Amino acid sequence: MEKCSVLLTVNDLKMHFPIRHGFLQRVTGYVKAVDGVSFSVCCGETLGLVGESGCGKTTIGRCLMRAYEPTCGTMIYQNERGETVDLARLPGRQLKPYRRELRMIFQDPYSSLNPRMTVLDIVAEPLRVHHLAKGKDLEDRVAALLKRVGLRPEYMRRYPHAFSGGQRQRIGIARALALSPRIVICDEAVSALDVSVQAQILNILQDLQLELNLTYLFISHDLSVVEYIADRVAVMYVGKLVEVAPTERLFNAPRHPYTEALLSAVPKPDPRMRSRRIVLEGEVADPANPPSGCYFHPRCRYAQARCATERPELHDVGQGQQVACHFAEELSLSGVRAN
Repeated sequence: MEKCSVLLTVNDLKMHFPIRHGFLQRVTGYVKAVDGVSFSVCCGETLGLVGESGCGKTTIGRCLMRAYEPTCGTMIYQNERGETVDLARLPGRQLKPYRRELRMIFQDPYSSLNPRMTVLDIVAEPLRVHHLAKGKDLEDRVAALLKRVGLRPEYMRRYPHAFSGGQRQRIGIARALALSPRIVICDEAVSALDVSVQAQILNILQDLQLELNLTYLFISHDLSVVEYIADRVAVMYVGKLVEVAPTERLFNAPRHPYTEALLSAVPKPDPRMRSRRIVLEGEVADPANPPSGCYFHPRCRYAQARCATERPELHDVGQGQQVACHFAEELSLSGVRAN
């Protein structure tokens, strides 16, 4: 595997939300939304982040944007000059230059756009905040951004209600690109769209990545979408990473039982292929009161006594694959091609 230029390195990131009770709102516990996550993102690649709803995917994205203040951990970012900075520890005022380089595309194209602002105001707002353009130059830059995402410049005087869901998401993409970012966090960027529109948006994202050398953190629960767009995939379960691998490797030869169960649910386009669905028993672990040992062991059909007492660490099993399972080297699991 070729070495890549690492743009962002996350080490032991935790985001614990306090649980408060009573008149005095005393803290009685914590919801461990993200509980010790470590990964890296290379320049120009797309890292897919997948898992069930509530596993902490979006929380990671918001921590990277510093919309949330991480409980602990580091987020080491390397800027264009080769200098490194810990985004988790920067004071608010010092964050402003980095907010130009890390941008976000939100899940819901309806609620992420201000209905009282025109497209011109929405896309131009980041440029105004950072004092990068004004007057005719501002309008020209907005027009160029709209063209780049497949919208007509004359639409800039319209309001969001005049557009379809796919068009609104294109506006959101244009807004994210306004400051020429290096990293774009796509938080379920196509999940609210029809399948045909999803394909159009994914193709736009891929074209923009090649044209502008963008790096994506692509957050999604749809494994089919992730397989199409991602270079590597990280799988989350209850605030922890359980497997990280190149996309083809993960889909063909998963090494974690939870990944195997997720892949068994991926629909097959060929009706002659019968899938062997793995139905997990029990409920998803409570992030406020997770089980001892491996968080997944109460639902794992391969679990042994060790799994209930020892917490597995993410370790390398070869071919760029990392797994948090005591028995990853011993299990023979099925991928999407084998179901």
